Amino acid sequence: METQANYVAVGAFVLACVIGLVVTIMWLAGVQYSQEYAYYQASFKGSVTGLGKGTVTRYNGIEVGRLTDLQFDPNDPQRVIVTMQVQPNLNIREDSVASIESQGFTGASFVEIAGGTAKSPLLVAHEDQRYPVIRTKQSTFAELQQSAPQVIAKLNVTASRLNDLLSDNNRNAIARVLANLDETSQMIARRSADIDATIANANKAMANLTDASNNLRPALDRVDLTVQKYGKVADDADAFINGDALAQLSDLIGEMRRLVANLTQASDQLSRQPTKLLFGDRHKGYEPK
Repeated sequence: METQANYVAVGAFVLACVIGLVVTIMWLAGVQYSQEYAYYQASFKGSVTGLGKGTVTRYNGIEVGRLTDLQFDPNDPQRVIVTMQVQPNLNIREDSVASIESQGFTGASFVEIAGGTAKSPLLVAHEDQRYPVIRTKQSTFAELQQSAPQVIAKLNVTASRLNDLLSDNNRNAIARVLANLDETSQMIARRSADIDATIANANKAMANLTDASNNLRPALDRVDLTVQKYGKVADDADAFINGDALAQLSDLIGEMRRLVANLTQASDQLSRQPTKLLFGDRHKGYEPK
């Protein structure tokens, strides 16, 4: 009887532990399911390889949620609409942008949301939208894929031009140029003494020119002073011509001309009648009786 009682106690204890574990699991599950989330959608054009339900969603590089659904856009079969379940306190802005990124070239894909500016209003759903829709852009890898053909074409053109540049004729021409440069450098090395002497003479000539310019400076100063004096004379002459002095001189010349005319007339009369100056005019006119 005592052994059976021990089995019953152990069984009851195990049963109580199982019940407690189940209650704990249900409580944790209830807390998890009762947590609130924010939902957003984004529409990506083209392939969304690597995305699926449960794919990580990041906001400025921090994991904030996961994808809950992917479906084709009924209005544009080239687009795929993804639904994101994220933390409710992100405050995603209208100028936020979502893109498909990957961890390196072979890493897992995820949805990256780039945070907007603080001045931009919060993103909300419109009347015809179930969830707010985040604007999208191409990922860096997709941009590289799209630009790869152009890059390859430019590389091909560059390679073709390099082949043309390195043709046999051009290589021979470059070899001749290098040979001429080598010959020129050797000639310069042989004439280095003459070049040094020429440079020394040039330095001496520059020194002499400096001394001559210093000696010439007083003469230049005197010439400058003379030019200033001539400038003053020219200004005075201009003032004389444009001022009242010229008009007064013209009046004086006119008076002198009239004076000379009167003196000439008097001289002519004196020459014809010299006695008139002493006795006056003795001719009398006719007097009527």
